[in-house]
Amino acid sequence: MAKLVRDLIPSIIEASGRVPKYRTLDHGEYGKALIDKLFEEAREFHDDTPEDWPGELADVLEVVRALAAHLGLTEEDLDNLVADKRVERGGFEQRFWLG
Repeated sequence: MAKLVRDLIPSIIEASGRVPKYRTLDHGEYGKALIDKLFEEAREFHDDTPEDWPGELADVLEVVRALAAHLGLTEEDLDNLVADKRVERGGFEQRFWLG
């Protein structure tokens, strides 16, 4: 079960009396692991129940923010990109389904 985990997970495992096996990823590995984590969290959101969606959505957002930082983007940069795309292509408020 090798995967990227939140920063406090090794300490939480240690506090439970177990010994976690972990290492720090290099820059390239970290980028790939974040992408994999984004898909993992999106799948969990998809598969979970509506009452669990807020927590799962928070996990997705945390990974998106970490991925943005990894790419050298600030939260303001990311917000500006979102706003630019919304101006150019719109948002999702209209609920259009093309097909």
